[in-house]
Order: sequence, then structure tokens, then C-alpha cells
Amino acid sequence: MITSTQNPRLKAAARLRESTRERERSGQILIDGLRAARLADERGITLIEIFLAADRASHEEAEFAHRLAARGVVVEEVAPEAFRKVAYGDAPDHLVAVAQRPETGLDHILPPKPALLVVVEGVEKPGNLGAILRTADAVGVHGVIVSGPGCDPFGPNVVRSSRGTLFSVPLAVAEPQRVADWLYALNIPLVAATPDAEHLYTAAPLAGPCAIAVGAEHAGLSPELRAAASFHLKLPMRGAADSLNVSVTCAVLLYEALRQRAAL
Repeated sequence: MITSTQNPRLKAAARLRESTRERERSGQILIDGLRAARLADERGITLIEIFLAADRASHEEAEFAHRLAARGVVVEEVAPEAFRKVAYGDAPDHLVAVAQRPETGLDHILPPKPALLVVVEGVEKPGNLGAILRTADAVGVHGVIVSGPGCDPFGPNVVRSSRGTLFSVPLAVAEPQRVADWLYALNIPLVAATPDAEHLYTAAPLAGPCAIAVGAEHAGLSPELRAAASFHLKLPMRGAADSLNVSVTCAVLLYEALRQRAAL
């Protein structure tokens, strides 16, 4: 059992929580909780190591760790005080997993016809990206593409706020022009959400193949994605606010796409 907060393996895992650079350097990510770790495992993500809070883990958490240990995954029991070194605050989870960072090339998204994709550009808050991933999973989106500067899509806060759906939706990371070129090659129209658009979202052609692009509230979409879009849409704003939270905007648009597709 690990009892010291100075244990090298525990300290290495803790660095994955704190540093994007460390996650990129090591090719590893941190996953909090049974639900997210189980989803990752079911989707073929390689789990490398499990830290389990000794005497506090639930029966389900212990059983999951036991099954992984039987497959050769390293499982470490950790004394409660030391477990705080790697855990997220006072979260109720008593299981933390170290996993291999998934590949994020565009070629990992294989959209069927008609494809429904989401392009998320420049979103800096992990909670917003996590919420978008949850909505994408709920709607049945065929892929989410994260573009431009913003939060690390595999940061622990995104994993946690997505409730593990980060692993259930095909995910890619690419720069805006690369995204535009890839969509053009696949003949998937790009639909851009912009506050100065002429058309309301209900008039947007979302029943056929499309990629819906949303950007951060303060910066919006890049010139590359705006130029590549074949249709610009907006949501009606009838109050004092001039924009919605990006995850809310994305949810409205995805469910409009779902409504249009269900009507066919």
C-alpha cells in the first residue's frame, strides 16, 4: 500500500492533473472516478495504472480495479491521506486512473452519411467543453473537432465535466484551416454560428451532412472557419445579453439538427 505523498508514482500522477505540458510529454492523462474510467476502458482507451483509496473504495470501484488487475493493469492501494495527493479536492470518487492519451488525428473520425459533426474553436473553460461533449454524446454526434487555442481536451477538468463522454464521442484536434480543408474534401458543409448572421438557426440546413462550428464568446470563430462556412446562423437574442454561453448555443443547435433529422 502507498502511504506517503512523496511516492514517485503518486507524484507522477499528480503532475498529470496539474500540467498540460506533462500530459503531452508523457502521452498520459488522468481520469477521475469509476464512471469515466469504465467508459474509457469500454471504448478501448489503454488504462495504465489505477489508484484506489484503501478502505474507502466502493464495492463497484474495487471490483473494477480487480478485473483490470487480472488483465495486467497496475493497481495501487493508497492510504486515504496519500490519496488526496492525486484526487480531485473533496470529490466522492475513490478511484483515479492513469491512461494513455488517445490519438486525435482527423483520420480517427470516420463520419457516416449524413454526417453530423461539431467544430469547437478557442474554448478556454474546461466546463464548457465538457458540457459540449455531453450534449454531443446525447445527440449522437459522429465526431467533435477541437480547434485553435483553448483548454486541453484531455485535461482532468474536461474529463470530469464531460462525465466520461469524452471517450464515447470520436474526438480530433486540428488547426482551423486544416479542419476547413478536411471538411471540403469530404463534401461536408460547414455551418457557422455567428452573432451577425442574417439567418436564424431554424432556417439552417442541418438535416443533411454538416459540421456545426461554435467559437468562444469573446473571440468568436476564426477568419478561416468563417470563410469556409457555407451558411451562417444566429440565435435570437431579445434581452440585454448579446450572446449565450458557448455550450448552451451548441446544445440548441445540435437539438435543432436532431429535430430536423427526425422529421425526414
